[in-house]
Amino acid sequence: MKLKISILILLAIMLFCLSPLAAESFGERTAKALEEKGVSPWMIVILISMLPIVELRGAIPVAIFLFGMSWQQAALLSIIGNMLPIPFILLLLEWFLKLISRFKWGKKLTDWLWTRGRSKGKLVERYKELGLIVFVGIPLPGTGGWTGSLAATVFGLSFWKSLFCVFIGVLLAAVAVTLISVLGISVLGI
Repeated sequence: MKLKISILILLAIMLFCLSPLAAESFGERTAKALEEKGVSPWMIVILISMLPIVELRGAIPVAIFLFGMSWQQAALLSIIGNMLPIPFILLLLEWFLKLISRFKWGKKLTDWLWTRGRSKGKLVERYKELGLIVFVGIPLPGTGGWTGSLAATVFGLSFWKSLFCVFIGVLLAAVAVTLISVLGISVLGI
């Protein structure tokens, strides 16, 4: 019984946060600013989904609510955009962190990122690939492709396994966010 109530409360919170009734999000402000500069809606959705932290959690609602895209188009564009930076992060993150750690400010940033990766990636550390899929697939703040790639790098998972696991996680997150967004449309009558 308690689990059902917790799930309903979590769903209600997520619906509110993703609904157009919520305060204007970073994704919406970014979308409006890019649209004013003549950038096409499909490109805006891809760009928003490439952003760390925002990723497809912000892009799918923007595509559906702001641009009136179908859920299929919103999900596809967001998945593409979310995955575009992932191979580069997986390939270059360790090299980049070593490079900047030569500087005092870079050492602080590197230490913070490694600590964050270790603390956020407990699931990845324990369950490796399956943990990475679940970690990326849960559409909550602090999870996603960027943080999952950081965790995969911190825990030394191979490039191809990491890329595949992040992709599966991004697909799961896209399904969850799309369902919540579409459910929000039908519940709210939008």
